[in-house]
This record gives sequence, structure tokens and C-alpha cells, in this order.
Amino acid sequence: MGLDLATVGLVLTLVRLTDVVVDPAIGRLSDRWRTRIGRRRPPILLALPVGLAGGAALFFPPAGAGPVWLFCAYAALTLAWSLIALPWQAWGAELSDDYVERTRIVSWRESFTLVGIVLSAVIPAAFGLVGPAVTLHVLTALCAVLTLPAVLALLTLVSEPKQPVHHVEPGLREAVRTAWANLPFRRLLAAWALNGVANGLPAVLFLLLCRHLLQAPDQAGPLLLAFFATGIVSVPLWAWVARKIGKHRAWCWAMLWTCAAFLPVLALGPGDTVAFFFICLGTGAGLGADLALPPSMQADVIDLDTLTHGEPRAGLFFAAWTMAQKSGNALSAGIGFGVLGLVGFSAEGRNAPPQVETLVLLYCLLPVVLKLTAIALVWHFPIDATEQRRIRSALDARKLEPVLT
Repeated sequence: MGLDLATVGLVLTLVRLTDVVVDPAIGRLSDRWRTRIGRRRPPILLALPVGLAGGAALFFPPAGAGPVWLFCAYAALTLAWSLIALPWQAWGAELSDDYVERTRIVSWRESFTLVGIVLSAVIPAAFGLVGPAVTLHVLTALCAVLTLPAVLALLTLVSEPKQPVHHVEPGLREAVRTAWANLPFRRLLAAWALNGVANGLPAVLFLLLCRHLLQAPDQAGPLLLAFFATGIVSVPLWAWVARKIGKHRAWCWAMLWTCAAFLPVLALGPGDTVAFFFICLGTGAGLGADLALPPSMQADVIDLDTLTHGEPRAGLFFAAWTMAQKSGNALSAGIGFGVLGLVGFSAEGRNAPPQVETLVLLYCLLPVVLKLTAIALVWHFPIDATEQRRIRSALDARKLEPVLT
């Protein structure tokens, strides 16, 4: 669309602000919606036309499209994703009440998410479709073709846990207030948000780093492929570590690993593509833990809330979870592009050493500081395997355990 970096960062941030209102409402709706096809399925069905229209508007913009068009198209796409992701994640959390099995479920789900990301990079290149506009058009068409059978498979092949009937169901404001009183949830949410910004900054700045520090923009695709491929391989490894030492400690060690892998970026210069390739392998190895372990911990937190308040509210909790993730992504764009804009960084032109140094600090040093803060929050997380079994035993005694339909 030809927009400057600061404008793009502002638009992304504004779209994410709308999620503060929209996501809790969707999460609460998916918890309370009682239909013949269940609670989680209706929002996903509603998302299909909204998402396809938003994707088409975003990736096929007309001539002269500006910030307002970007805002509306991106808002439609993110609304659709909220309608899909919140029930989908809550659904996955409800499929098992076992501490280890939850990690296995999330690991499979996120592994296939990474496989999809890798395929989205490989398929256009395999057919010789290059250039940003062509690639986006191809991916949009693929999404439109693949979404319907994927959603139909989800809705027809996966059992949905039945919601117990309760005589008291608090409104959205009261539900949010009581959820916020869950201290382990607040600690986990804060760590997740900080880690989200830490992961988002390298994501939004990756292409700029390849172009302006390494001076090898044509290598961005293979480097990203190495990063995500390593992430796929690492998921079962971190799931195994979590079984041995607990989810929260495994996640902490993964974040420490990623911090150590990021720091060598400070020593890179033009042409250091091989060294950066190994950095991508190192940081990708930590990605598997970021994707698989925190959502599994979130399911354990929801058990505590159910024990305290007597009502399963996975949708509401994953709404807050997704909001934190989206906010992290938006803040990453706002901080990264905003700071670069303030120092006079040019995305397409040449930059002086101070501008490139700012890019490097935003790419690797700030994420390290944020991850270390997240580690401090999670290291003594109170819900381990023993505590989760105690909570589940108490829930079973009260006969609140969901029954698969």
C-alpha cells in the first residue's frame, strides 16, 4: 500500500485496541452459547465469511488504499480469527484433564500450525511465484480453498465436551473481575504478554535485519524456513522436558536458551549470513516451548478457576490469553517501527550506523530483557503436576468434570 512504517505501526496498534472489547465478549459467548451443535462450533462457522472477506480486502487492496482501508480490512481479519481461535483453543483445553496429556494435545496442534507456516513459505517458491504481491495473492487463494474442508473436519470429527448446567451465570463484567482475581492466571498472562513482545520484535524486524544489517535480503526466505523447521522439531523435545521437570520450569529454560541464542546478533555485520543461520536454528529451538507449554499451563489455570467459581470458563480465559498475544504483536510493531521511525530509519534506502545499531538492539537486546522478566514471573509458578492433580481430584469430587458428547 506504500504506507510508512510509523503509520503501519499505529494502525496495527489501533486494531489491537478493539480486541479489548471484542475478544472477552467472544470468549464469554463461546462459554455460554448453548446450541444443538455445541458451544464452540457456532462462532467458528460465523468466522468463515468475515475472514474470507477481510483477507481478500487486505491482500487485494485497490489502487489508492490507505490507512483506513488497512484498518478496516485487518480488523475484519482479526475479528474472524478471534471467532475461530478462542473457541478452538478453549475446545482443546477441555479435551483432557491430565497434566501431561494437555501438553501433548497442544504440542500436536502447534506443530501442525508451524507446518502450515513452513508450507506457506515453500509452496509459492516451489511454483516460482515470487514478489510480495504475488505471494500474498497465492496464500490468500490457498486459505480460501483450504479453510472450508479444515473447518468442516474440525466440526464433524472432534468431540466437544458438554457444559454442565449452572443456575447462576454472571455477566461479562463480573466474569472478567473474578477471572482477574486468579493470581496464577495473572502471573502467567503477564509472562505470556512479555514473551509475546519479545518474540514479536524479531518477527516484525526480521526482513529489515536481513536487508540492512546482513545486506542479504534474498536469504530471508531460507533463514525463516530454518527457524520454523527447527521450531517444529523442538516441540516434542520440550514436551519431553516438561514431563521431567514441569511445564513452567521447561518454559523458563527454553526462554533462557533463546536469550543465549539471540545475543550473538550483536556481533554480526554485512555478509554474516552463515552465522545468522545458526542463530535462527538456536532461536527456533526455543520456539517449540513458547508454542506448546504456556497454553497447556493455561488449561491448568482454568481448572483452578473452575474449582473456585464452579463454572467452566475456558473461552473467557483464552480470550484474555489471545488479547495478550495480539497486544504483544501490536506493541512489537508499534515499538519496533515507531522507534525506527523516530531515529530516521529508512526501510528501503540506506541507513547510517546509528540507525542500523538501533535496529539490532530492538531485534535482540530488548527481547532478551523482556524474556528475562518473564522468566522471573514464571520460575516459581504455583501449579505443577502435583497441584494440578489435587485440583482435578477436588473437581471430580464435586462432579464438575466435563463429559464428552
